[in-house]
Amino acid sequence: MAKKVLLIAGDAVEALEIYYPYYRLLEEGVEVDIAAPSAKKLNTVVHDFTGWDTYTEKPGYLIEANLAFADVKPEAYDGLIIPGGRAPEYIRLDENVPRIVRHFFEAGKPVGAICHAAQVLEVVRDVLVGREMTAYIACRPSVEGMGAKYITQTLHVDGNLVSGHAWPDLPGFMREFLKLLNR
Repeated sequence: MAKKVLLIAGDAVEALEIYYPYYRLLEEGVEVDIAAPSAKKLNTVVHDFTGWDTYTEKPGYLIEANLAFADVKPEAYDGLIIPGGRAPEYIRLDENVPRIVRHFFEAGKPVGAICHAAQVLEVVRDVLVGREMTAYIACRPSVEGMGAKYITQTLHVDGNLVSGHAWPDLPGFMREFLKLLNR
């Protein structure tokens, strides 16, 4: 039976951080669903580092979210990936997101969190206490506020949690996530 992975996102999800995992999982024969506040075409954004003190943002491609958070049955999935961008700051407010994310931690299933995904994890902060993770540097206060140790390396694995700084870290991020998924 094929593995099945859930990606949770919303408008302003970082384009590479959703497309790269999506296609990489499909390449491995993994079934993938993308969930968002509602089933719809999501607007992605492209972040880049171009000499500003922070990243720049431009509109990206559209990608279909085929499932609303309210309809997600997390027990049907073998892993979860949370891409970054600006989507995490508002999808964490959806009443279904804590239920979805908590399931993967409590079941010990692989969780991939990249860039600003740490903002989503704040809604299940109790499962992060004492853990180690990395995230985009601006999310360091979020990571430490959850009681987790912020790791400065751009890629880190702690048990079932794979975390990365940003889209340049996607090759290692997906390599480590797939290792956990295929155990």
